[in-house]
Amino acid sequence: MNSSTPRILLIEDDASIRRFVRLALEDEGWQVFEAETAKRGLIEAASRQPDAVVLDLGLPDADGKSVITELRRWSQLPLLVLSARDHEGEKVAALDAGADDYLSKPFGVPELLARLRAMLRRRQLVGTAGVSSTQIAFGAVTVDLATHEVRRGQEDVHLTPIEFRLLAALIAGQGRVLTHRQLLLQVWGPEYLDRPHYLRVHMANLRQKIEQNAAQPQYLMTELQVGYRLNLKPEK
Repeated sequence: MNSSTPRILLIEDDASIRRFVRLALEDEGWQVFEAETAKRGLIEAASRQPDAVVLDLGLPDADGKSVITELRRWSQLPLLVLSARDHEGEKVAALDAGADDYLSKPFGVPELLARLRAMLRRRQLVGTAGVSSTQIAFGAVTVDLATHEVRRGQEDVHLTPIEFRLLAALIAGQGRVLTHRQLLLQVWGPEYLDRPHYLRVHMANLRQKIEQNAAQPQYLMTELQVGYRLNLKPEK
């Protein structure tokens, strides 16, 4: 097995779905480990050290969100949730618990592979760039997290303290979807959790300053009814 081959842990109690996902990933040349329960999944995650985890929420011995919470105590492995629970509340709860992405059942192989590749790319970018670096670049935008200087091309961009904290939170998310709750907590604090309109207003202002076309953003992306993410590598 090539050392660069992605190693994926699949935690899913439905044997037919496990087989479907395993075959799809193995067709890509990826290595797959399987677990049918939450308990076994956590053991496999610790012992196999996979590159990413695919997790079903409806496990026989525990809710999948508890697996996410436990895993996040000691690991930042990319984690994709697969679930038949497709309403927004479940997506938000899973993302708040620490999932990186959410895919509703039924799903297609191309979308599953695309989301896993995106998560693995983000992990690689973090590994090569180094999370300790204070300078971040995406497109024509450069951000210095230490000096709070922002430039778009050759022009200085003036951000308010709130706008800078919002941008810094999205950068720290490393391309993950951050829920409204997560951003309100990080940028404003717990007393502002019931004021999502603050987030909408400041995100609109930030887009006006960062994006070439605020009406068609390339970098500051909305995940409808869930939150926002920073798109580090938009499609050409």
